[in-house]
Amino acid sequence: MAVLGVALVLAPPAARAQETDRAVRRPYRHHAERRPDYLATLLPRGLEGIHLPPPPPGEPPAVVRGIYLNRWVFARQKFYDLIRLADTTEINAFVIDVKDATGELTYPSAVPTATEIGANRAPSVRDPRDRLAALRERGIHAIARIVVARDPLLARGKHDWAIHDAKGGLWIDGLGEPWVDAFHDSVWIYAAQLAEEAVLMGFDEIQYDYLRFPDEPPARLKRTVYPARRDGETKRAAVHRNVRLLRQRVQALGVPFTLDIFGLASSATGDLGIGQVWEDLASEADVVLPMVYPSHYRRGSYGIAHPNASPYETVRRALEDAVARSATMARSAKIRPYLQSFSIFRVRYTAAEVRAQIEATEDLGLTDWVLWNSSGNYPPAALRRSPALPARLPIADPAGR
Repeated sequence: MAVLGVALVLAPPAARAQETDRAVRRPYRHHAERRPDYLATLLPRGLEGIHLPPPPPGEPPAVVRGIYLNRWVFARQKFYDLIRLADTTEINAFVIDVKDATGELTYPSAVPTATEIGANRAPSVRDPRDRLAALRERGIHAIARIVVARDPLLARGKHDWAIHDAKGGLWIDGLGEPWVDAFHDSVWIYAAQLAEEAVLMGFDEIQYDYLRFPDEPPARLKRTVYPARRDGETKRAAVHRNVRLLRQRVQALGVPFTLDIFGLASSATGDLGIGQVWEDLASEADVVLPMVYPSHYRRGSYGIAHPNASPYETVRRALEDAVARSATMARSAKIRPYLQSFSIFRVRYTAAEVRAQIEATEDLGLTDWVLWNSSGNYPPAALRRSPALPARLPIADPAGR
């Protein structure tokens, strides 16, 4: 098709998804299906036009070794610094927030719910396409991280989608924030719509986080009221049902469908009170990412006196359970753990501690991993070196940020 004299070619998977969705209206319990017109928003607003992203590859690199970038790191000069890190090390993937745990969006969205609740009020990047194109030019796999059930902005903007308090009003967690009701299918459809838009923006993979109910002390949880809960439905059943919904929507986009999971889910016998069971999620995803940060395990876990001070042993034990459980399944997702690249609880994590976790992962035969640091600070000495690539993009933010 041509708009204002500019020829535009849609990625085939995205085009098929648009056509399919026009023809099929899925019967959701709460959500009146109304697909946003993403293309109308993405099309040119002037004579200069834009270039839509090329077709998504549909598959990640054979081995993914990534780092996490929050939306502010993605927007600033540090983004280009991290590209240079990837140029000279084994890093080949960036996990980038599209919607984080505040409910705020990284870039302006055409999704109606985002507009209604004010999620577009403070985007860190006005147009992410140039930055995603820079990643594509360097062969860096771009993964869109979308937080689902921890969304205080959505909870405040749509009270009927939120957890209520038995004493009245919205239920509030220990940090003073409301949560959306993970029994409510509209919460998950909103996340799916953001994924559809992210692929059109140029992301190569969709990664969902906070696929769960709140983890709070029992006394606080006793006051929770879930307005959208179906008769007799458990938290586990609700998470599994809605993860399937997400999978169906992402499959139409032709990109990998990946899920972040509590690290303890690899060893727990129940759902941890949050609705997450390893087999439920590993059977639905292309990749699962257990967050096996040593700092998140209590002293004595796995018989380790101080897990946070024992990064190799802790990560190895947690992943041993994950590998063993997946081995019993007829079909199981690839395991790509999140590893700790931050210091907390008086234990300093240097390159040695980060590298120890990578070695624990790879010693089990797992090839993929992602490092997490909320500020985007990663120690180069923890990473294998690779020859520097020719300079093909500016080493500074063109906008001067």
